[in-house]
Amino acid sequence: MWVPPEDKDPVVLHAPTRKSIACFGAVQVRTGRLVIVFSPVFDAATFECFLHQLLRHRSARRTMHLVLDNARYHHARVLQPYLEQHRRHLVLDYLPPYSPQLNPIERVWKLTRRLCTHNRHFPTLDLLIDAVETRFDLWQEPNATLRTLCGIN
Repeated sequence: MWVPPEDKDPVVLHAPTRKSIACFGAVQVRTGRLVIVFSPVFDAATFECFLHQLLRHRSARRTMHLVLDNARYHHARVLQPYLEQHRRHLVLDYLPPYSPQLNPIERVWKLTRRLCTHNRHFPTLDLLIDAVETRFDLWQEPNATLRTLCGIN
């Protein structure tokens, strides 16, 4: 951190707690459509809710391939009946360990942080969520920004 010499005791504002919220997301690389679901925690039940929401955006008669890291809740036993029920139109593709750069949604997270959160102070979690939701609202329709960012053309 750089501080001008005339400032002897700089004050750095920060939120006093470690509150958080989970955000599941997927981007369709062909069109740039973004699907986001906020949740209180990351677990198998909330991931199943996200999958349910995601399948509502599936093109008819097309199989959806979802690129995932190896988070524990992606492999949970309680998900197996749901995955078995939707196996004809939902395929989960797991990335090798330690390779998040291969997942297109990671590029969206990075751009979102740069545009919404870097060098900004949010005194409450709600203000942070509002800033991020505002950015996601701009990307709700399929768009060139995300299509180019995640570009597999």
